[in-house]
Amino acid sequence: MCVHRLENELFDSVEKRDKIYFISDVHLGASALNNNKERERHLVKWLKEIEPTASELFLVGDIFDFWYEYSAVVPKGFTRFFGQLSHMCDAGIKVKFFTGNHDVWAFHYLQDEIGVEVYNTPKIFERQGKKLFVGHGDGLNPNDKGYLLLKKVFTNKVAQTLFSWIHPDIAFYIANKWSRHSRLSHPDESAHFVANHEKEEQLQFAMQYLKQEPIDYFIFGHRHVYVNHPLNDTSRLIILGEWIQTFSYALLDKGELTLNKYPMV
Repeated sequence: MCVHRLENELFDSVEKRDKIYFISDVHLGASALNNNKERERHLVKWLKEIEPTASELFLVGDIFDFWYEYSAVVPKGFTRFFGQLSHMCDAGIKVKFFTGNHDVWAFHYLQDEIGVEVYNTPKIFERQGKKLFVGHGDGLNPNDKGYLLLKKVFTNKVAQTLFSWIHPDIAFYIANKWSRHSRLSHPDESAHFVANHEKEEQLQFAMQYLKQEPIDYFIFGHRHVYVNHPLNDTSRLIILGEWIQTFSYALLDKGELTLNKYPMV
């Protein structure tokens, strides 16, 4: 009887895992912020809470404020986060990591050591009867030549090899100095997005893409705004916010995608 009860409990646990979660822009380890350990613990707390119901977890870029994998060295820290991700992957939850502009140099460590699937470009998924276009959301404007050139340099194999010759202490010093000029310390700009949405490149990209293929949900990060915007009668643009002030995430449940906030308590 005990064996049958255990089997039934395990079956019920797997059956409950039917929800899909999305987050982006956590910026773990950001030198511009003074509450990194607190935010990491808060993130792990949320991951533990969603674990019983999650079938998949999408990490949609800039999860780390800076990430570079040397051949025998990975950045220190994030042990609680990595431990929880490993536990989720071992439990059969599919974890997908999309590189952002801050953690573009994720190569094999996350996949080989933890079991995370790593994506360097946007990808379309079909889930719960819906078509999802998922990506970090940077570099979508073909007219932004400066940023596209910079991104091309960062993803160039020769440039990556040359960077690997820099001592990690110096490399991370440079990265941390650069990060301080990012939007990390800026207030939430969601209201500005709503007022000026016709100028937003993520929205323009989505509207253009819909002319060639129907998509139910475009899911992006990068902008640090919390947006659930209708594109037409059947399609919506979702921008996931961040885990600096908003602590927001998206949930796909029974084909309906909602944006939510996880209270920082």
